[in-house]
Amino acid sequence: MGRLVFLFASSLLLMVAATTVSAATVEHSFYVKNLTVTRLCNRQVITAVNDSFPGPSLRVREGDKLIIHVFNMSPYKITIHWHGVFQLLSAWADGPEMITQCAIRPGNKYTYKFRIINQEGTLFWHAHSSFLRATVHGAIIIRPRVRHSYPFPKPYREVPIVLGEWWNANVVDVETQALALGVGPNLSNAYTINGWPGDLYPCSQNQMYKHRVKQGKTYLLRIINAAVSSHLFYKIANHNVTVVAVDARYTNPYVTDVMVISPGQTVDVLLTANQPVGSYYMTANNYASGSGTAVGVPFNPTTTRGVIIYQGASSSTTPLMPVVPAFNDTPTAHKFFTELTSLVGGPHWVPVPLNVDHKMFVTVGMGLDVCPPNVSCQDRPPVGAALSGNMNNVSFVLPTILSLLEAFFFNVGGVYTTDFPANPPVQFNFTNPSINADLPLLFAPKRTSITKVKFNSTVEMVLQNTALIGVENHPMHLHGFDFHVLAQGFGNFNPATDTLKYNLFNPQMRNTVSVPVAGWAVIRFVANNPGAWFMHCHFDGHNSVGLSTAFIVENGPTPETTLPPPPPDLPEC
Repeated sequence: MGRLVFLFASSLLLMVAATTVSAATVEHSFYVKNLTVTRLCNRQVITAVNDSFPGPSLRVREGDKLIIHVFNMSPYKITIHWHGVFQLLSAWADGPEMITQCAIRPGNKYTYKFRIINQEGTLFWHAHSSFLRATVHGAIIIRPRVRHSYPFPKPYREVPIVLGEWWNANVVDVETQALALGVGPNLSNAYTINGWPGDLYPCSQNQMYKHRVKQGKTYLLRIINAAVSSHLFYKIANHNVTVVAVDARYTNPYVTDVMVISPGQTVDVLLTANQPVGSYYMTANNYASGSGTAVGVPFNPTTTRGVIIYQGASSSTTPLMPVVPAFNDTPTAHKFFTELTSLVGGPHWVPVPLNVDHKMFVTVGMGLDVCPPNVSCQDRPPVGAALSGNMNNVSFVLPTILSLLEAFFFNVGGVYTTDFPANPPVQFNFTNPSINADLPLLFAPKRTSITKVKFNSTVEMVLQNTALIGVENHPMHLHGFDFHVLAQGFGNFNPATDTLKYNLFNPQMRNTVSVPVAGWAVIRFVANNPGAWFMHCHFDGHNSVGLSTAFIVENGPTPETTLPPPPPDLPEC
């Protein structure tokens, strides 16, 4: 075992050292401040970066070092998370508020410094404070380093497609109101493509994203779901695409005419302009996995659209419209989520670790909490209860006096406990809606309970959705790591039969897994990055009420596997 740890530490040192070869330093300044924009007939003040919505795209190569100076000129405290970036030995730059840092207060600044190591593809950055990521987000485009190539034919052009949500309201107020009433947040008013709602919405005829193509050329679309709380179907009329990567991990080529992308996920596809010269709508609409269930989950039923315009197309031609999937088309969604596989032997491919050190069975879902003081809690039965979220009957509470990472690094007691249960404290029929009549199951204690694991240990998690309050698909995001998605299915996980379904050869790798509605997913990862790492539902309305947890990964045996001290400008609480 000691030799294995030594070999891993040596390889980690070589990996970090290798990033200095043919790597560049990419430096940007982010000015976070108010921006007035017009959408859906309204002038709205939003929080944005560098006066743009979406924010600026970061274009880097694998191995580059990023230095991002964030100046908070907004009226709100804020942090920035670099979603999907490993942050190898740079956990101080990860960004989730009260997990790795305290927020940047209005009028203050913080500089994030980190390297892009062993990652290529599309990721994104976004605010990790309150609902601000609805407008504070942008693409991270990671190309191969110089003299390296893609594992597919070089595209003619690369095009970021950022899917989002729009509220005719201050998004901070949307969250504040939801917490004050003890309910879920108000539904968004529109979906957007690269910040534009499209012509199906009021006053939006000229607010539609347009992309012009040349017939016969192939384009790499880098699609990001930056929506706050919506899984989205994405289609282009009369065109198939070939998926080549998800969450900055290369996949075997997968041809499809429809994609479903959960909040926090990215998909890279090759689009060949092989249709007759003309115009073709692209659409994004909600995959509302709980909309057809006995306990319906409300959702925004609208559709955003942009348009692909071929060179030479007549401006008077009406674009063709794709057949939009039904909101509750779970078979189509499940097919897409489960049929993707990793490109074995491709750049940065990682084989599945076969020996597991830490096994966990974790329920994920919603529940209730005793109504806090000054909260009305009138809109959800039973009256007097507030909406809550939990994992294994623990509703996670963020620290308040010190970030989790600082408490770990400086060995400060009283900030967190390491007693997060590895299995559900109570066994029940997880996906049977009748459990909602069992009030003790609905109420989970609130505490800052985490899991501590040894450096370089292998963790396997069965993520089991529950039917508490309502059944829906939960996008679970893990900071600091990618994981192998070994299997996914419906109903209650059965270890006697479902372990036989594990793909141990070429499972897709992700940083965000969409746990099927009334179903389960199994993930596995190697905890080779010391620090404090958040795991949470990427529905902000669920994350903010406790559907989350965290891991602390202990330091390794060498200086090269030990988390360095915090930077001197780390914000104070």
